[in-house]
Amino acid sequence: MPQLTAYVDGGSHGNPGPAGIGVVIENPSGETFRIAKWIGRQDNNVAEYLALLEALQHAVAAKARALHVFSDSEVVVKQMTGQYVCRSPRLHSLNWICRKLARSLEFSIAHISREENQVANELARDAVRSGVAELQSCA
Repeated sequence: MPQLTAYVDGGSHGNPGPAGIGVVIENPSGETFRIAKWIGRQDNNVAEYLALLEALQHAVAAKARALHVFSDSEVVVKQMTGQYVCRSPRLHSLNWICRKLARSLEFSIAHISREENQVANELARDAVRSGVAELQSCA
């Protein structure tokens, strides 16, 4: 069972606004899996949680033993580590689901700067741009 490392980011253009997530997952042999996904109209914190959820779901599906996550979202990191209480009804269910999935793994999450999370950030921005472009082509 592998030990995975994930870099996650979510973002929206406007708050709420068109949103996307970016996830980079690395395994011990150096293989990298990248996810860029349009998530519709969301606020930034929901997008950050959905990026974490994507990484957790991937780790569980891959039967990983451990998942070490790095995120530039202080809110998500501090809520997941118990430093902040999750009072927001819109984030509470996402926090609960992420915590439930995390219990099936050796899980850790740490805050990093946006500069250290550039690839996931670019994937999230690309997902927003492609989602907006698709919407505009349908109009």
